[in-house]
Parts: sequence; structure tokens; C-alpha cells
Amino acid sequence: MDDITIAAISRRRELRREKRKKYKRYRVLLLMMLPAVVYFTVFHYLPMYGVLLAFKEFKITQGILNSPWVGFEHFNKIMGDSYFYVVLKNTIIISLYKLIFGFPVPIMFALLLSEVSSLKFKKVVQTVSYLPHFISWVVLAGIFFTLFSLDGPVNALLKWFGGQPQLFLADDRYFRSILVITSIFQGFGWGSIIYFAAISNIDPQLYEAAIIDGAGRFKRMFYISIPMLVPVIAIMLILSMSGILDAGFDQIFNMYNVKVYNVADIIDTYVYRKGLIEMNYSYATAVGLFKSVVALILIIAVNRIVKWIGGKEYALW
Repeated sequence: MDDITIAAISRRRELRREKRKKYKRYRVLLLMMLPAVVYFTVFHYLPMYGVLLAFKEFKITQGILNSPWVGFEHFNKIMGDSYFYVVLKNTIIISLYKLIFGFPVPIMFALLLSEVSSLKFKKVVQTVSYLPHFISWVVLAGIFFTLFSLDGPVNALLKWFGGQPQLFLADDRYFRSILVITSIFQGFGWGSIIYFAAISNIDPQLYEAAIIDGAGRFKRMFYISIPMLVPVIAIMLILSMSGILDAGFDQIFNMYNVKVYNVADIIDTYVYRKGLIEMNYSYATAVGLFKSVVALILIIAVNRIVKWIGGKEYALW
């Protein structure tokens, strides 16, 4: 055995020893990571096996593997289904509304609250703003049904100003607006956490220098806080674009009804009806796979655009 081979074997042994030492040093962190790995493996990776349904004519008696292959037949049905385009349009419109009107709210909330000098008041407001995130949409939908009912406070206020009571949640003129407003209410506090964290990491000396130069609160916000938040905002925007076809199944499923299907029926509720109610599992899987592929394309495209405009530090990869 020549010297080169011996040196290579020794090097491999040394690398293995280093790896063992590293695993031993970080064993606590690895154990903490284990539940997350198990969760994603069981609930996100193993179910990918079911994607086969999109290319088969699923028969319950034969199982997934033994069901006959049909290729892209279900995707051809999707493209030929006129109602699918209605559902797709509703999904995109609702998602864009939530992105346009909902995305800036946590940023503005974090910026404004960070300028409050009273630490106690700040903590109380933050805690109250987080609470709706932990309330199920089943409960929130019941609250909003009560608020917007004919005898609810919203219609009582409307009558007080001389207007006529409205069935807001059964009227396609108002339903999308209510979806957006209630979605912002439920999520803006929780969404602001990452911006609070980013603001807290800004060097305080920048603010001190600005105060010495005579900059007020709003000038400090516009010339220091917002520019320093741009990388975080860019990353959050990329992640938000990946969910552009995810208009919020929990919210819409608990709040919509037949009268507003033409403006509120989205891909997820359509898949639910086709898959679990009509038991057309293969078609529903094909629709879900179509949605996932479009989301992947969008996140890659937006990431490249952000990288091209702002550089690598603003992109995910």
C-alpha cells in the first residue's frame, strides 16, 4: 500500500472523528430539531406518494399502485372545465387583494409601534394584536356572522345612519372585501413579529446620530427603519408570492355560502368538494398538483426578479 493511499485513509478517518465530535457537541440541538424533521417527513414528504393519483383512475378496491394509469387525462379535463377558470380567477383575485392590502399592514404596525416610548403600552398592544391568530376560524367565523347579521351591530349602525340592513355575507358585492378585512384582522399582529425582530436588530447608533442631526420620528422611520427592513420585506414578499394560489381555505370554508360561490369559491374549496364530497380523488389531486406547480414557478420567478433588482442579499437563494 503506497503512501498516498495511507494518507487518504488517514484523512477519511480524521474526517469521521471530526464529524462524530461535531454530532456530540451539537447533540442537544439535533434532538431539538428531531420533532420538526419527523413532522415534515410524516405530514409533508410521505403524502407526496399520493401525487400518483393525479395520473391514475383511482379505484378504492385496487389501491393507488394497482389503479390504471391515465396519463394527463385529468389535466386535460381541468383545462376543459369552464368552472375551473372561475375558481382560478376567484383564487387569484382574493389572494392579490390580501397581498396588496394585507402585506403592508404588519410592516406599518411594527414601524408605528416601535416608535412608542412606553414599554408597558407597547407590550399590551402587541399581546392584544397577537390574540386573533390563536383563535380558530370556526370561532372567528361565528363572531363575524353575528357582527354582520341583520340584527348585528354593523347593520344596527347602518340603520342609525339611515341606511337599509344588508345581508353582507350573502352578497357578492361585499363578500371579498369582508374576507380581506377579516383576514388582516386575524393575521396582522402575528405577521408583525418578524418585523419587530428586524427593527430591534437595527444599530441604535444610527438613530442617535439622526437625533443629533435633528431628524424627527417620521424621518428616522423613513430614512433608517424602512431601508434596514428592505431585505426582510423582500424575503417575506417572495414567501407570500408562493402562496398566491392559497386564498385561505379555513377562512372561506367557514364563511362562504352558495349565494357567493361565484366570487368566493377558490381552488381549495373546489378540491374539497371534488375530492371528499364527490369522491373524485384523482381529479382533485390533479387540481391540487396544478396549484403546487404554479406556486413553485411563482416563487422561483419572484426570487429571480428580486435578485436581479436588489442583489443576492435580498433573495432566498
